[in-house]
Amino acid sequence: MDKLIFVSGGVLSGLGKGVAASSLGALLEARGLNVRMVKCDPYINVDAGTMSPYQHGEVYVTDDGAETDLDLGNYARFTRSPLSRASSMTTGQIYKEVINKEREGRFLGRCVQVIPHITDEIKSRIQGIAREDADVDVVIVEIGGTVGDIESIPFLEAARQLIHEYGRVNAISVHLTLVPAVAGGELKTKPTQHSVKAMQEMGIQPDILICRAPVMLDEATRRKIALFTNVECDSVFSSYDVNTTIYEIPLIFHAQKLDQVVLKKMGVESRHANLSPWVSMMEKFRSRRGKVRIGIVGKYMELHDAYKSVYEALFHAGMGNEVEVELVKVDSSRLEDALEPDAALGAGGGAVHGILVPGGFGQRGINGMVKAAAWARLNKVPYFGICLGMQVMVIEWGRNVLGWEDADSSEFDEDTRHPVISLLAEQVNVKDYGGTMRLGASRTVAGEGSRITAAYGSAEIWERHRHRYEFSNKYRDDMTKSGLKLAAFTPDGGLVECTEWPDHPWGVGVQFHPEFKSKPTLASPLFQDFIAAAKERMLSAGETL
Repeated sequence: MDKLIFVSGGVLSGLGKGVAASSLGALLEARGLNVRMVKCDPYINVDAGTMSPYQHGEVYVTDDGAETDLDLGNYARFTRSPLSRASSMTTGQIYKEVINKEREGRFLGRCVQVIPHITDEIKSRIQGIAREDADVDVVIVEIGGTVGDIESIPFLEAARQLIHEYGRVNAISVHLTLVPAVAGGELKTKPTQHSVKAMQEMGIQPDILICRAPVMLDEATRRKIALFTNVECDSVFSSYDVNTTIYEIPLIFHAQKLDQVVLKKMGVESRHANLSPWVSMMEKFRSRRGKVRIGIVGKYMELHDAYKSVYEALFHAGMGNEVEVELVKVDSSRLEDALEPDAALGAGGGAVHGILVPGGFGQRGINGMVKAAAWARLNKVPYFGICLGMQVMVIEWGRNVLGWEDADSSEFDEDTRHPVISLLAEQVNVKDYGGTMRLGASRTVAGEGSRITAAYGSAEIWERHRHRYEFSNKYRDDMTKSGLKLAAFTPDGGLVECTEWPDHPWGVGVQFHPEFKSKPTLASPLFQDFIAAAKERMLSAGETL
């Protein structure tokens, strides 16, 4: 029988359930098990696609075009679990499916209720993950929100039923909770006790506790928690503050024997753990020398999670190039006003060694991004444009090289005489916003001698997209004749997927999102090349490693 692990959280959000679930998945994979990851989100939105980044952080996109919670990005970075639409379920999806079935008359006139109909739909989707692939050994289900939230109750009830149906050897509960420190550093266990009590009131007795604390729990604190929660002492683990990187957490959990305890509780024969990729990655982390400063010029700078995958991909590439990456965040709106690029990006000893303009939507801050791109091009600073960042690159070229002062995207100015970026043909009559963009993985064909081909080591590239607007084919000839290199296209040649600046150390824009496939153990090729170019600029400026 397939094994189920339910990961829940208590006391407050933001404790790191996603990282804990991902780390557990990495440990089980290191022991030879085939793991699948699932996220249950209690919000009523069908998916994260229409949410503001300020509300929910970045939208992570899967190969099959699902717009999901950013925790799936953690799953992708920590594990080998294939991710798809089935890996992300929301309250909105569940209720929508049940209501559709009711409208079709599939409940034979019965009154449709939360139990059993909503919980049955949740259970069916979780069990469906295992049925898709006969080789699946363990399905790890992260339940979003915190115990006690009204929104999470149907998912916790479904988990309770599955634990009962599967039996405690085949389905276990891992509960993440808070052990805060008060004045003087004393650790307080009451929040954890109350959190477990709330789980017990839901009918779920946690098998394992992961305690989020500023320091490693001592033996006395672990015994106290075990006594008051009916959890065995050797099943109480510490998730303490690290001063290195979250990617050390699998090794920290392994040192506490979390994976051994999980295998024992699930009746799985213990296997040798091959953690060499994680050990090697940490060795690279500790061997970094020097600091490369990367200017991130974007729209959503106040919230770190808005560009979570971009920041992580830069970190991965830094380790790959054995340098530390310092993020210099610049709100593009400020560059539209009094702040000049020289002051924000080229200030003496704090000058950036590379500029990245990430994706985004809407007109705010666009002209500031264009100014940053122009500054990077003219000052020979490595530039990386992703999705909107590539479109900004094209707009800047139209305005400053071709002399079209009104060059723009039709997204921002419908009346411009030079819409160098325009709406995709299949988007013209689309009225709904959710799930209607160009989404998911598709093939790109790169040209010979291009930087993108050199980075990937291949002319054929598979990456994921999330956008409505593209390079306007009407301006291909003008752009090419003036020197802009159109470096990659869709297989039919119909859409431009990459632009590159001529006579420049490293100026690349791509319409897709390479950050989604970057891992700490294997950085994205484009990010790796970008940081290498920034490192070269740092060294040429006389800065030492």
